[in-house]
Amino acid sequence: MSLWPRSARVAALFGLTEAGDGNREPLARIVTGGLVLLTLAVMLGSLATGPIAVPVLDLLPHVPGHVLAAGDGAPDGVSLRDWIVVMDIRLPRLVLGALVGAALAVSGAVMQGLFRNPLADPGIVGVSAGAGLGAALFIVLGNAALAPVMALLGIYAVPLAAFAGGLVTTLLLYRIGTRGGITSVATLLLAGIALGALTGAMTGLLVYVADDQQLRDLQFWGLGSLAGSNWEKVLSAAPIILAMLVSVPFLARGLNALTLGEAAAAHLGVRVQRLKNLSILLVAAATGASVAVSGGIGFVGIVVPHLLRLTIGPDHRYLLPASGLLGASLLIAADTLARTIVAPAEMPIGIITAFAGAPFFLWILLRKRGLTGL
Repeated sequence: MSLWPRSARVAALFGLTEAGDGNREPLARIVTGGLVLLTLAVMLGSLATGPIAVPVLDLLPHVPGHVLAAGDGAPDGVSLRDWIVVMDIRLPRLVLGALVGAALAVSGAVMQGLFRNPLADPGIVGVSAGAGLGAALFIVLGNAALAPVMALLGIYAVPLAAFAGGLVTTLLLYRIGTRGGITSVATLLLAGIALGALTGAMTGLLVYVADDQQLRDLQFWGLGSLAGSNWEKVLSAAPIILAMLVSVPFLARGLNALTLGEAAAAHLGVRVQRLKNLSILLVAAATGASVAVSGGIGFVGIVVPHLLRLTIGPDHRYLLPASGLLGASLLIAADTLARTIVAPAEMPIGIITAFAGAPFFLWILLRKRGLTGL
């Protein structure tokens, strides 16, 4: 039993008082600073790792000036081969991995705060399943019924379809869970499970009629990968994900209050319904954009926030940015491992995150079983 009075905890979560006994703010600042260094180290390691050895530290100082000047070819004194490897292959992949990892981890932290349930993650609201259905539609029917749309959108057809599928699923879920202007969290959770099963069944039908090549594409998409990363994909997802990452810190105090219950949060001045609306919209947009460019990558949204919550506590003012940093580091490290462990082939990232995340998820279930009656 905590020796820190409940009123003091509530006030500290809102930043209304100085630290009290049990306050983890100093530790949270130290951990966040450490995660910044970890992210930079993982990024440098990822850029330097691959079948071709590249002097990354010599190349990076040339990048800002070359990009701002919109230069063509390699800068003076830099090998064209090394420049192409970094700028056209490894750097877009690194940036996309960081964005997707941060988006999934922060989305998980927001969903767990919103649902007040450590087992919640973006997939539970049906965004990932809906996005997967959109992608499967164009993979299987792109040369048949959807051929005109495929010809119009080109390489962007599958990512855009995934994003649209996730967005439509979330809007439908929100419509089901909202009645009289009030959104029920329990209804959202249950409807998310039902919609996930429905979209999964529809994807199963597409798998049933797919040919061998389409089955391989569906399998690769379903397991998640950054293999096709390029600057076009980065530019298609970055505005949405960055908008979400910049916006969520403004939800931190509301999410802190929500841990005490909706009624208590309302008494503390939090506009609960607006908080729910913004949280769901931001999570849907960022997760849909992530799935659209990388496929389904599981467990990042559960493992990262929960691990940090155990370390630095539940204060979302620190939990949200720390989740973004650790999520980015985790996915970059998993991608580096995925493209080197079975080289010259490549292993889907989803296999690696599942191997790491599934045991952790089971540990959470066993740890919380006594509290939730599971």
